[in-house]
Amino acid sequence: MILIINICKEPLHFYEFVKPVVDIVKNSNREALIVHYQNLSPEDLKKSEKVIICGTSLKDNEFIKNKNRFNWIKSHRKPIFGICGGAHILGLILGKTLQEDKEIGLKEINLKKNFLGAKGKTLVYYLHQFESLPKIFHEKNLYATLFHPEVRNKRMILEFLKV
Repeated sequence: MILIINICKEPLHFYEFVKPVVDIVKNSNREALIVHYQNLSPEDLKKSEKVIICGTSLKDNEFIKNKNRFNWIKSHRKPIFGICGGAHILGLILGKTLQEDKEIGLKEINLKKNFLGAKGKTLVYYLHQFESLPKIFHEKNLYATLFHPEVRNKRMILEFLKV
């Protein structure tokens, strides 16, 4: 089962930032459990095989004030994929600080190494105002993108499901 964590404060943001990830997971014939970070239980983490922490909108940053709710990441050994706001969370838990870096729209990046099935010039969709990690990040069981693969790079999410 894939645990999908919703960090959105505003209920309508779920449909833009979480539901597309849920659809990708379910369309790959995987079971998904969707939980808001404030309702996350140790049992949810225990029964999941992988975790995806979804992003949210530019002004929806309530989760940053509650970063202590993500301390479980320090001891979690299963694969975790942080998307945009999820990447911010991973960075904060790793001791990084948030820096202002506003980007909105499509941008071509050059992936020098294979990252979840993508390499070379890749068109990605950004919607963020901060960063705490590089645009793409992989260390041990942690994967992160500052961009939104659920918009243009769905294959990355599918490749993460194979990790």
